[in-house]
Amino acid sequence: MVLSFQFLCLHPIDDLYAGNNMNESANRARYETRLGRVLDHIYDHLDEPLDIDRLAEIACLSPYHWHRIYQAMYGETVATTVRRLRLHRAAGYLANGTMPITEIASRSGYSSLQSFSRTFRATFGVPPAQYRNEGTHSRFRPALSGDTQMTMHEVVIRQVEPMEILSVDHVGPYMQIGKAFDALFGWLARHNLLAADMRMIGIYYDDPGVVEQDELRSKAGVLLPRPVRMAVTASPPVSVAQVRGGEYAVLRHKGPYSDMRAAYEWLYGTWLVQSGREAADAPVFEEYLNSPKETAPTELLTEICLPLV
Repeated sequence: MVLSFQFLCLHPIDDLYAGNNMNESANRARYETRLGRVLDHIYDHLDEPLDIDRLAEIACLSPYHWHRIYQAMYGETVATTVRRLRLHRAAGYLANGTMPITEIASRSGYSSLQSFSRTFRATFGVPPAQYRNEGTHSRFRPALSGDTQMTMHEVVIRQVEPMEILSVDHVGPYMQIGKAFDALFGWLARHNLLAADMRMIGIYYDDPGVVEQDELRSKAGVLLPRPVRMAVTASPPVSVAQVRGGEYAVLRHKGPYSDMRAAYEWLYGTWLVQSGREAADAPVFEEYLNSPKETAPTELLTEICLPLV
């Protein structure tokens, strides 16, 4: 998950300033719509060279100024966004497949394996080859790694209250759900709804082992504080989604999002089978406890929540 805006606290608005605030909100919305097109293009063209002038055209903004606006609104340069997303994807290739590292380096925009390895190591703490063999994903595969760290007690049973979340639909690879979160945070910012204590939630409906990547369905969502939530009316692209209440098996995952496929395989293939419990007829959801823009990949915390009968 990628958080695209700084969390803002909500404050009462005096009628005296309501008109000005409405104008400011409308102006910001125009910029967010334009820069949202840029983000969509970046997500869909990660294999292509970064063309600043082309992105300026997509944003319909001056090539002299648009990237300064982007940095001011998103808290990072467009080059940083592209590098972060490419490295995030590269980690997924390493953890979940057999693509040669030289090809991963090339697809990530690096002209040499040495340059890619140096940058990857600076971000993930180990070089690519070591990450493939010994990354945090390996602890979920004891049969392959010889690691016996994973135990049944690492999953806790938790009672979860039903939730109504504001969400944006995403269809496509789960690793690209950040695109939907970007759209959601843009909508929240336009409506002055960003809050420090809102919870970040992703709902995942399909099994990537049986559904094609381009057809995977998910939702990027937030649970707002109750007083705020009660006063919100959703409008496109945002809708209200229901999260089932009841018992959940919760596995806290620490590490890059790219490692989570192995965590799912262990949760379903080992824990669920040995626990004697059954999965309920409801989708799994994830709750993100920190932000990839502010946290090293190895320190990311995610709770995987599997509904139980």
